[in-house]
Amino acid sequence: MSTSPAPSSDDDRVFKALASPVRRRMLDALKQSPHTTGSLCALLPELDRTTVLQHLRVLEGAELVSGRKIGRERHLTLSPLPIKRIHDRWISDYTRAAVELLDRLSGDAEPARGGVTAEAAQPSRQR
Repeated sequence: MSTSPAPSSDDDRVFKALASPVRRRMLDALKQSPHTTGSLCALLPELDRTTVLQHLRVLEGAELVSGRKIGRERHLTLSPLPIKRIHDRWISDYTRAAVELLDRLSGDAEPARGGVTAEAAQPSRQR
């Protein structure tokens, strides 16, 4: 087996990061506004600080979150470029293929529907 190129491993890290509901909640919070590590921990009261920091490491490893230290606080922001890369590489191509398939199916169904009139579809009556 050959090794995967770097972009694929980057994509793998993003997919792994997005696989966790907790990490998706963290990203949703950061999408709304930047947070400090402490305020992000406060948004997830069911998790201890160590667990939140472990999740943050995964998000940072996937380059979905960036942190900047200001004094004693660490300010976290969403980095949407990896998600856009996933969208451009995967989602947009599959969306285009799905739309083309639906268009072909719709085109195949039109002659069958359009070729039969309401009068022709009714059974003939003998007089």
